[in-house]
Order: sequence, then structure tokens, then C-alpha cells
Amino acid sequence: MAQATVPIERPTVRQIRIPGLQRVSAAYLLGSIIVLFGVWIPETFLTHTTFKVVLADQVVIGILGLALLIPLTAGVFDLSVGAMLAFSLVVVSWLEANTGLNGLVSSAIALGACAVVGFLSGLVVVRFRVDSFIATLGMSQILAAGSLYISANKQVVGVFSDTFLRFGRRDLLGIPIVVYYLVGLALLLWYVLEHTPLGRKLFATGANPEAARLSGVRADRLVWGSLVASAVVAGIGGLVYGAKIGSFSNTFGPPLLFPAFAAVFFGATQFKSRPNVWGTILAVYTLAFGVKGLQLAFSSGVYWITPLFNGVALLIAVALASRHMAAVRRRRRLDTAAGAGAEPAPPAGVAATAAPVEAGETFRT
Repeated sequence: MAQATVPIERPTVRQIRIPGLQRVSAAYLLGSIIVLFGVWIPETFLTHTTFKVVLADQVVIGILGLALLIPLTAGVFDLSVGAMLAFSLVVVSWLEANTGLNGLVSSAIALGACAVVGFLSGLVVVRFRVDSFIATLGMSQILAAGSLYISANKQVVGVFSDTFLRFGRRDLLGIPIVVYYLVGLALLLWYVLEHTPLGRKLFATGANPEAARLSGVRADRLVWGSLVASAVVAGIGGLVYGAKIGSFSNTFGPPLLFPAFAAVFFGATQFKSRPNVWGTILAVYTLAFGVKGLQLAFSSGVYWITPLFNGVALLIAVALASRHMAAVRRRRRLDTAAGAGAEPAPPAGVAATAAPVEAGETFRT
């Protein structure tokens, strides 16, 4: 008599998957940088002072990166964020030097001025249909002219109160307080972009504006609003920079634009293969620790390291992103072709009428 065999269920083994190089290459690069310079120059690189300095010095670049990220999700550029940072700082410096307003009121006025400039940028882009690249580039020059006029082309020093400076120079739990500002702003922006309908509409607008409009999304308003939000965030960067440095110079702002762009594009290759908050922050500090390690390793003649490192990183990031997007498009075309070839054959009656319908003739039953 045959016996029934009872299948033995094997316990499922959960495999721990390590994130691929394509998605978190910046994290692996950051780890490699820390290991490399930790072995090479441990006495200067692996110190609390080095990490504290890098964390604090990159906060403003991180804030500018977040400012760039907002309109980029909507499919437009904002090249005025560096000049906007300087404009915010010169406005608050002038108010502190020439009025009796306290730092909080002066900061609010400076951010309001930045919002007005962002509104004008949106007006030019949305209403007059000027390409965002050209519009914001021109606006950056107007802002530079305004900063030169307000400051009389002079450095402004000694105008901030001790209370204002404490917002940028003190530590909290051994970490510079400005780092907490960056983390808080990143958390807020991450939540809005990734977990709210507004964020989904922004990404939809950036991916395909016409499709977004057809689905009921007010794409023009989102683009306009993204430029205003970008201006305000860049203005916050100016206030943080002022509280940290304690002075204003016309050399502030625009030189920070390129590192911020490098971080945003490098970060776009991380995690989600599109511009995202945590990829940007990770890229900022990956580049910063790489530059700092090289500066400490070569103690003299290192003025060329920062632009070289940022330029190479930007080229590599854009190349990786372009390669990934090309692969995605190619895969979509193959999937579309395979789906079209796998469609079931229509019934005989429908097949006979298919040609007239495709030719544009009226189909009647």
C-alpha cells in the first residue's frame, strides 16, 4: 500500500541585502574616505575638532543645496540662490547697522525681501515664459547689484548683537548649533516632498508638466511657488551664515553655488535615483570630508583641491545620472515593445473592423 508523502516545509531564511553601489555609492565613498585618511593621517583627521569643523562649515552649503532642490523637483533651475544668500545677509546687516530693530525683526524683513525676489523670478518664468536657467541667472546679477548698492561695496563688520551671534556660534551637546538648523530644515523639506500631496504634485510637475496639467495639477503655480520657497530657504542660509561669520562681504554667496549644485546632482544619484533631501545632505558631507582629508594630507599649496574635487564629483554624478536615465528609458521601451507583442489576438469580428478604426474611420456596431 502506497504511503502518502507529506512535504516538509523548510524554514525560510531571510537574506540581508546590502544596498547596491548604484543607490548608495556616496555612503560607501564616505566610508572609504574616513578609512583612508584615518589610516593615512589619524593624528589630524580622526579628531573631534576636524569633524566638528566640517559639520559646521558645510551647513550653509547644505542649506543652499536644499534651496536648489525645491525648484529642481518641479523641473526648473534657480541659479540665484548664491546671490540670494548674500542679499539676505546684506539686508539684515544694513538693518542692524542703521535701524533700532532687533535681530528677529531684521531677519523677518530680510526673508520677506527674498520672498519678493523669488516671486519676481516666478513671474518671469511662468508668465513671460523665460527659461528658468536664464531668468534666475539674470536675477542673480540684479541681486548682486543690489548687494553692492546697499553695502556701498564695503565689508560690513561689527553690526550684529551678541544675541544674534549666539544663534550661530554656540554648541549644543558638543555639536555646533547650526548643524541642528540644517537637520531641522532637511526633515521639514523631506516630509513635505516625500509624504504630502504637495510633494507628489511637485515631482509630477517636474517629471511631465503637460501630463500633470491634464491630471488637474496646477503646474504653473507649483513652479512659481517653488521659486519663492527656494528664495526663502536661501535667505535662511544667509542668516545662518551671518550668525556664524558675524560679517558681510560681497565675496559671500555666489562662490557657494557650485558646491551646492555638485551636492544636489551627486545626491540625485543616491537612494531614489532622483533629487532627494538625504542624498543631497550625504553628498555635501562626502565631498566635504574628501576635501578636508586632502587639505590635511597636503598641508601647503592646497588651494586648488576644493574646486577640483567638486568639479570632478559633479561630472561623475551627472554621468552616472545620465547613464541611469538612459538605462531606464531603454528598459521602458523594451517593456512597451514586449507588451505590445504579447497582446492577445482579437476576435475575428473585431479584427475585421480594426483597420478602418486605425485609419480614422467611424466604428459602428
